[in-house]
Amino acid sequence: MKPLHVDSRILSLTAQITESPDQDIPVLLLKLKEILTSASPGSNESKKIKQDLYYCDLVQYCLLVLKQDYTRVPGGWTTAAQIAEILSQCCVGLEVKTEREEFYSKLLPSAIDSLFFLGRRLQAQFVRAVKVFEPFSLVQITEETLHFLLDELIYKISSTTNPARGKETVKLLLLITESDAQLVITVNARYKGLMHQAACLIQASWRGYQTRKRLRQLPKAITILQRKFRAKREQELQSLKRQREEESLRQQLQLQRQRAMRLFHERQLTLLEIVHAGQIDKHMHEMKEKAALTIQTYWRAFKARRNFHQQKRNLKEYKAAVLIQRAALKFLEKKRRKAHSLWKQPESLSDEQRILLQQKVESYIKLHPASAMSEEMSRELHHQAQEKLAHYMLRKRKDQKAKQHREALLAQVHTDVDQLLSAPSLSECTVKDLNVFMSRSVPVVAKAKQSHNTMLKYMQWPWWKKLEEDFFKEEVDSVDPTTAELETLFIGGSKV
Repeated sequence: MKPLHVDSRILSLTAQITESPDQDIPVLLLKLKEILTSASPGSNESKKIKQDLYYCDLVQYCLLVLKQDYTRVPGGWTTAAQIAEILSQCCVGLEVKTEREEFYSKLLPSAIDSLFFLGRRLQAQFVRAVKVFEPFSLVQITEETLHFLLDELIYKISSTTNPARGKETVKLLLLITESDAQLVITVNARYKGLMHQAACLIQASWRGYQTRKRLRQLPKAITILQRKFRAKREQELQSLKRQREEESLRQQLQLQRQRAMRLFHERQLTLLEIVHAGQIDKHMHEMKEKAALTIQTYWRAFKARRNFHQQKRNLKEYKAAVLIQRAALKFLEKKRRKAHSLWKQPESLSDEQRILLQQKVESYIKLHPASAMSEEMSRELHHQAQEKLAHYMLRKRKDQKAKQHREALLAQVHTDVDQLLSAPSLSECTVKDLNVFMSRSVPVVAKAKQSHNTMLKYMQWPWWKKLEEDFFKEEVDSVDPTTAELETLFIGGSKV
């Protein structure tokens, strides 16, 4: 009779076992170990799990599985040993409520017989393995027999065409050579052509693989070659077409220039025909003067532009030199002021002086011990410190918000002033101009654009223009509070 409530893990495992083939059942039964170890030994939960396994016939199934051959089962005889351990755990501490006589008179004796039978089989397998893989077994064979075995193996390796047979033969040869190190020297000396043949086979296989790989890539290579050839031909055609267009354009420009020159000469001849013969010299003299004036005008303009660019470059160099000299003078003045200041940085202490000072401090602490503070006073002091810290953080947050609000209002005021200055007169004002002052986002956008443009201009400056501003920031940030405090004098309740 099965219990009313059975563990879901046991039910699912039972369903898997009933639906699986025979060779997979031993591996599935190994999952019982996780179910048994999930509960502590001797507890009520462990007893309940064992009863569920018994009433689901899994204990009897383990008993039947132990009698099969494990040479072809995954895990081999290790799986059989684990199933035997699971069977012994299930039988120990099992309380059978019904069919007690069947359990004690049939199941337990058959389980013991199966365990003994499994032990005999494991012992026989161990003895057989020792006889087969014993290192000294090949030493007892005569040299002629050993050479005969090696000859047969080498012949099988060199003559067989079946990959599975060759693989097993190589494995057997490796096992023989691993059993005795002297056999490796014998194989190298006796079968010298084996290495050459193996190298030839490896090279042939590698060349065949490379050839097959190259053959697989041939269609793709042909496609790529055709694509590149078409692209190159298209590029050459485009280049030839561009050259033809440039040549035709050059010819047209040259033809237009020749036509313009011909028209100019024809016009000159026409004018010379109209002019009286006595005024030709005067006309030619006027034309020469006009040409000279035109040439001189262009030359003076070119010279003025060149001088302007030269003066602009010289002015830029002069400004850069002034800024660099000013920054250098400020730096030297700062160094000089620091050297002549009243505050002198103390020299570093040596190890002996540090030890002596530490001894003095320790002796002073021993002579003047600190007053002990009770737990209530320390707790009260801690609460006061926490309240002050919370008050400071709250005030700091409020100050930050107020500062941001002031900056926003100041930016809005500046933007409104700029807009008022650039606004049209009242007679020319429209509704669109009024919307600019009524919207709150417009001043913010205008201020953001102005800041952005200023930053862009600043980034485009040369380095020597930024030098003075950076030096000024560095000078302001590097003010030592101790120096500032020492450089001020306290006179009559005020700092001077």
